[in-house]
Parts: sequence; C-alpha cells; structure tokens
Amino acid sequence: MNPLHRHPLAAALVSALALAAAVPSHAADEAEHDPAQAKRLGAVQVTATTDKGYRAESSQVDTFGSFGNAPLHDTPAAVTVITRDQIDDRQPRTLSELARADAAVGDNYAPVGYYQDLAIRGFVLDLATAYRLNDMTINGEQLTPLEDKQRVEILKGLGGLEAGIVAPGGLVNYVSKRPANVRTATLGTDSHGSRYAAVDIGGWLSPSFGVRVNAAHEDMHSYVQHTPGRRSFLSLAADWKISERATLELDSNYQTSGQRSASGYQLLGGTTIPAHPSNTRLLGYEPWQQPVGIHSSNTTARFNYRFSEQWSAQLSAGHSHTVIDDNVAFAYGCFYAPQCATGEYPGQFFAPNGDYDIYDFRSPGDTRQNDEVRAVLKGGFDTGSLSHEVSVGASAFRRKLDQRPYVYDYVGTGNIDQVDPPYFAPSPNQPGPSARTFTSWQRALFALDRVHFGTQWQLLAGARFVRLDERAYDDTGLVLERHTRLSKTLPQAAVLWQPTAPLTVYASYSENLSLGAEAPYWTTNGGEILAPVHSRQVEAGVKYEWSDALSLQGALYRIRQPYQYAQPDGSASGFTFVQRGQQVHTGLELNAAGRVSDSLRLTASVSLIQARARDTGTPAYEGHQIVNVPRLRSAVYLDYRPPVAANIGLLGGWRYASANPATPDGRARVPAYNVFDAGLRYTTDWSGHPMTWHLSVDNVFNKFYWRDTGGAYGDAYLFPGAPRLARLSVTVGF
Repeated sequence: MNPLHRHPLAAALVSALALAAAVPSHAADEAEHDPAQAKRLGAVQVTATTDKGYRAESSQVDTFGSFGNAPLHDTPAAVTVITRDQIDDRQPRTLSELARADAAVGDNYAPVGYYQDLAIRGFVLDLATAYRLNDMTINGEQLTPLEDKQRVEILKGLGGLEAGIVAPGGLVNYVSKRPANVRTATLGTDSHGSRYAAVDIGGWLSPSFGVRVNAAHEDMHSYVQHTPGRRSFLSLAADWKISERATLELDSNYQTSGQRSASGYQLLGGTTIPAHPSNTRLLGYEPWQQPVGIHSSNTTARFNYRFSEQWSAQLSAGHSHTVIDDNVAFAYGCFYAPQCATGEYPGQFFAPNGDYDIYDFRSPGDTRQNDEVRAVLKGGFDTGSLSHEVSVGASAFRRKLDQRPYVYDYVGTGNIDQVDPPYFAPSPNQPGPSARTFTSWQRALFALDRVHFGTQWQLLAGARFVRLDERAYDDTGLVLERHTRLSKTLPQAAVLWQPTAPLTVYASYSENLSLGAEAPYWTTNGGEILAPVHSRQVEAGVKYEWSDALSLQGALYRIRQPYQYAQPDGSASGFTFVQRGQQVHTGLELNAAGRVSDSLRLTASVSLIQARARDTGTPAYEGHQIVNVPRLRSAVYLDYRPPVAANIGLLGGWRYASANPATPDGRARVPAYNVFDAGLRYTTDWSGHPMTWHLSVDNVFNKFYWRDTGGAYGDAYLFPGAPRLARLSVTVGF
C-alpha cells in the first residue's frame, strides 16, 4: 500500500492547499482597504442546506432526483439522512457501522477487511448501481471514507425513476463537504491500539472560488486476529461562482487500503448454527495470506445555471475507478473434509463437526469503472388554477470490468474450534492476464411533473425510459457469454395531502427493474444469469414536523418481485436456480430525528417487516421469513446535554434485532440480540483554539451476536458482530 505521506503528489497537494487556505483572509483584507483594487460585484444568490444537529431538511435525491425540487417534508418517500453531527458523535469507520443508524437497513455480506454491502427493506443493494457520490453512481466495491462527507442519505424503497435498473431496496448517497473557512486536525485511537489522524482544511481564495481538503491516515488493529490494516485518504472539493447565474462544483477523492479479509462462518451440515463461534478468530488463517488491497478514486462535477427565478439546469458527470487486489485464505464449504467427501452432506456448507476447506484465492488487478453523465432541466409554470413544477432530463451510464483468470485452489482443511488451522502450502498456480470481461450501457430519458391543487394537494407523476445494452465475456475476454438488450419504461406516481403546514400524508406507486441473479456454481445451471426482474411498490406515509427541530415520519409499504432461489429437485446437483413465484415484503417503518428539548436530541427508528415467498413450487420454503430479514429491528441514539454542564454531551445507543432466519425453510435462525452503546462528547478551549473530545463505546456489555446471515454469489454466510470497542478522538480547530 502507498500511505498518503509517501505519495509525493498527495503530500504536495495538501501542503499547497493548506498554505493557500491560510492566505485568503489577509489577501481579502488588503483588497478591501485598497481603493485601486476594489470593485463592485454583482449580486450572488447562494443556497445552502443546513443540518440541525441530527435533523436534515433536504437531500440531493429531492433536489434533482425522483421527487423534483422539494424539501424532505414534501417528499413522498422514506428518506433517512445521517448528518455530520451523527457521524462525529458515533465515529463509524465502515459502511456496516454507518448503517446502524436506521432500523430498515442491515448488513449483507459485510466482512472485516473487505468492501461491504447492505440490505434495505430486506432487499440486497446492487453494488454496481445503488451507491452514489453527490448523486452520481460510484462503485460499491470500495471502502468509502467518511472524512469528507457532510451527510449520508438513504432512500428506502424503489429507485426506478432515480436510478433506472437497480435493485428494489433503495439507494445510498454520500454528500461531500463544501468549501468553508475551516481548519481542524483530529487524532484518534481505539481500545485495540489503532492510530488515526485527519485534517479538514478549507477556505475561500476569492469571493467566488473556494476549496476544501480532507486527508486521513489510519493504522487499523482489528478485533479479528491477524487482520491489521492501513488506509490513506485524500479529497479535494472546489466551488466556483462563475457568475450570479452559474456555479461549478468539483469533488475528487482517492483512497488506498490494505487489510486481510475475514471469512464468515457457514451452517454446519447446511442446517445447524455453530454452537461455540468466536468473533475474534480468523477462519482459515495461513501466514502467506496477503492483505486485500483496494485502491479507489471518485470524481464528480456539477454545473448549475439559473435562467430565471423559475427555471434552472444542471449538468453532472461522475467517474469512479476501483482496483482490487483480492487475496484470501478462504474458509468455505467441506467438499474435501472426511464427513462431506462421500456426498452425505452438502459441500457448500461447513461439515457437521465444524470442518471447513481452505482455498488459496488470488484475483489481483480486478478493475471496475463507472462513468455517468446527466442533464436536468427544471422549472415551473401555471395552467389555469394549477401550478406545475417539472423536471426533465437525460442520462447515460457505463460500467466496465477488467479481470484476470483467478487462482482458487484447495490447500487443506481446518476446523472452527482451532485457534489457528495447520499450515498448508499455497497453490503454485498464478493468475492469468487481464481482459475486459464486462461492459454495460444504460441510456435513459426521464420526466416528472409535480402539480399543486390549491394549498393542500399535490400530484406527482413521472417516468423513466431506460435502454440497457450489456455484454459479459469469459475470463479471456474473447468469448461472449451473455448479451442482454432491453428497453423499459418505469412509471412513478404519488399524491400528497397537507391539511396543515406541519403535516404531510402521501401515497405512492412505483416500478423498478433489476438484473436477474446469477445461478450458484453448485446448481445444475450454475453460472447462468436469469432474466431481469420487474418490481412494484406501493407505499403510504405520514410526515410531521413536531417543531422546527424535530421530524417524525412513518411509512407502510409492500414490494413485490419474482422469487429467485435454488429449487431442490431430482437433478444431478440436487438444485436448479429458478425464478418462480413472488417475493413479497410488507413493512412498517417509524422514524424520529432532531431535538426533543434544549438538552436532548435523538434519532430513533423501528422497522417491522414480513418477507415471504409465495407460489414457489417448494412448499417447505413458503410461509417462512426470507433469509437475513429479521421481522423486527429498532435503533435509538441519544445525545443528552446536562443543563449544569453545557459543554458535555452524554451519548447512548440501543440496537435490537429479532431472530434472523438462516435457511429458506425457517429451521435455522440466529437468536435475537440487544446491543448497547455509550459515549461522551466534551468541548473545551485550548490556548484560544476550540477543542472537542469524542469517546464512543460500541457493544458496552461485550455481547456476542450474529449481525448478518446473508449471502454472496448464491452462498450463505454467518458473520458475528463486533465485540466491545472503544474509540477516542480529539479535534482541534486552528
């Protein structure tokens, strides 16, 4: 890995911008008092979105996305915004830790030391299209840093109009910090001895041009044995007020990281939860295992132009590039273990006695690239007594994958009760040359009209026409294995009723298209990509502004899509991967965010969901909760400031999940859990400089729990939650 301080370009950029950020205040003062340099500037209209502690009033997906230019209160969808204050107080470092903020969001295959994925409303997000930076698509196969993010927005439910072909769970949008006069440095550590340093430097170099730099370096000592790691990060944001009508926003970041990846547990014999698991043991550990290296860069650009008070346009572009050097001594299955070699037990799970196979897996230079451009025109006009707010636009999205034929060779067998398995020599084989294995184009036209009927009623109607052209090749890049072409119109409609200013009631309907899943290799049709699946969602919700600092919302929804699963049958492998029947998720969500009183602010959420498969042709799988979808989740986070000590914040959190299914027939499930978190924030002054201390303790009572029973590429895994972890940081302003 190349730490930031060893990267000459990064070091030079940080030094130059730090110096530049320190200069403007003096330069501006001189210009202000020098009549020869003074000049009259035209009026500049600046629009900013402010976070009120734990409460936000708008999001980017509202401004130029699926719902027109409207605040969250007027958005007919469930959107959670994780503000900068929440990020600072809780100190999350990973996507999995960040997701604890909302009960409707959970992990799905989120290993330590590897890129992570989420499920929203019980549907796994698409790593190719569900993650965004400033509303531009980025690769989900990266460790997205949080140092340069002002907030994180989670759109729950179908995003067909917003994103086109995407999984039905929703979207995660990271929003960058904008230029501001800020100079802070942060140092941190944790109870395992990690070391963390970050700087946030920004300023306006002139009245019309500002920059902001964030940089961080972290030496990680994970709670999982043998998995130390490091990461280095640098970002630059720039705003240019070209004129009173035109602005340009640029953002770019780069991160490099390296850490050994931790394999998950699997069911014993395909039916039994391991009885004595460890949340600190690295399954399959071999000394020759190299770290997983992930090098990622993301760039977005947004040009905004205001034609008049009613009409404006935005041109946006995004580029996301990730290179993964995937290395792991992978603990998987039991094909070569004595109990499974005879075929008595399924080879894609651990053996009944806890044996598992160890594979030498190496896939260096796995390169993924997303490029996107979008143009949106929005404005308003009246037709008689009706008032219209319209958005129309076009977008193009391209995704490319370059990969090498990987090494995936069996080297030996270990057991889950071994602290470290025996030493096995790595495979002598080497990966092959890189080749283009995948290309995808999505081209789309979209439009939305928000019609106001008087002061109480609004009607939203829109659609996105998307055309997909996708080609997949074998690992040589020469043999075309799949060519998918399709066109689809995805409608969306909603009606809003606002009897009083604080209250909004809405009902909505939307459709979505996502690509079919790939059949696991252990099924009869292993490797086959099934047909795209069409999803539909109906949702009814209510939003209430209890005060200007506290928001309440509730949503009741139902999502339907074809059920994709490995169907037991009489074939040679015993399973065939099919689309049959319907997967139906019906749920209720309740959320609160903001300030309850002068001393107390909170975020709280509850998610109750029934996720079932119907008409599948496999009676044993029907009537049971879908795997990795707990029926009930809740998440509460509190910040209490004692009236007698306004510079102290007492922080507390509680997370609950009911029993979580691990098999489609409902016979195996991991137990319910309660996890409690605590923290302390202390603000003071050091030699005239503001100073803030943050102490956070996750899993205060060191409870063992299973946080995830999800899967990847058709295989099922069990991941333990983290043990007790304390983080301490201090931030000083200069």
